[in-house]
Amino acid sequence: MTRTDAAAPPAASTRLRVRTVAVDETAPLVPRLDPRHPLLWMRRGEGIIGIGELLRIETRGPDRVADAAREWRRITGLADVDDRVGLPGSGLVAFGAIAFADESAATSVLVVPEIVLGRRDGRAWVTRVELVDGASAPPPAPVELPAPAPKRDVPRVRFAPGALPPEAYTDAVAEAVRRIDDDRFEKVVLAREIVGTLHEDAGLRAALAKLADDYPDTWVFAVDGLIGASPETLVRVDHGTVSARVLAGTASRGRDAASDRDQATRLAASHKDLAEHALAVESAVATLAPHTARLDASPEPFTLQLPNLWHLATDLKGTLGDGSSSLDLVRAVHPTAAVAGTPRGVALSAIAELEGFDRGRYAGPVGWVDADGDGEWAIALRCAQVSADGTVRAYAGCGIVHDSVPADELAETDMKFRPIVEAFGAPPPSPSVP
Repeated sequence: MTRTDAAAPPAASTRLRVRTVAVDETAPLVPRLDPRHPLLWMRRGEGIIGIGELLRIETRGPDRVADAAREWRRITGLADVDDRVGLPGSGLVAFGAIAFADESAATSVLVVPEIVLGRRDGRAWVTRVELVDGASAPPPAPVELPAPAPKRDVPRVRFAPGALPPEAYTDAVAEAVRRIDDDRFEKVVLAREIVGTLHEDAGLRAALAKLADDYPDTWVFAVDGLIGASPETLVRVDHGTVSARVLAGTASRGRDAASDRDQATRLAASHKDLAEHALAVESAVATLAPHTARLDASPEPFTLQLPNLWHLATDLKGTLGDGSSSLDLVRAVHPTAAVAGTPRGVALSAIAELEGFDRGRYAGPVGWVDADGDGEWAIALRCAQVSADGTVRAYAGCGIVHDSVPADELAETDMKFRPIVEAFGAPPPSPSVP
């Protein structure tokens, strides 16, 4: 099912007029966000924000990505684009968030803002997108950017266990290990949720500012109430090149420099984590390779340092061989073994049974796409979905393999909750007790 909403639905005589110009803009991006409906894609202070909403594409079901890609091609075919910057994120773009599961009740969305403010490689730009009648198009409207908002304290949200409390989560992990030992699958990723309530209108902007400050090397994002800071690049397409970063295998940071190095060394030598990581890399290569003329991977996994944990990581880079867009590749690779498991179909069935709740957009693709089909997409991790009524649902999951220990996996989810929990003003989660 596909739904397109717009201030005036694009008809045969209606076109999108898109104008991108360079600007002299040095203020940080986050303070200009709409506090109630932020649109953001940023890493290391560079990226794009969207202001206003011109139109939206909503899809559901097994064909949600293909339907969104088809509708996006139709809309871009109605676009008159004048891009005088020519950098990734300039010109016509849509921010996107895709539901994890085929049967999810959550919609998948592409949102086209009225104004985009971007910054990359030391250059800044503004894009204005309008719906105009081809027969009598008025002159472009002037662009007025909102003034940067003053910095404010993050909101206070108290979180409580959601549909799968800690003791039920460890039971689910134990059951998954039993099934792995019975050779029913090799790996499954099991998640749990925590739930709170947001009472402050400006809270999302403040929460995003904290995520950006604390986790600058991640993709900090906000799309239709889904906010987070993901370390994992699902796929990036830029003028015929494709890249991705696969993460699987996790360890906590050490208490001091020496113990921190020891943690990274142990992770790099961990049979359990290396096996989990290898499955994730094999999955990514198998799904990307058919679309590429060449695809290279890091020779060995490397340890990726984040403020709260270590990951095993592998980078992939290649050349497209079939003209696929970023949305086409999102459709091909999602869900990866890093967030679902191996084999994919059996793992997805186990997730639906053992988790017992709808992940919504958690662990789904989140990012942006432009008029040429290029774009950047991450996996929605370290994230929360904020509903219109203020309900905040945060998610964290772990890859379960043969030698997973339920209590250890539970403790790992606590580590992974930390970025989003602290962004909403709560203290760091204490270790859960089964």
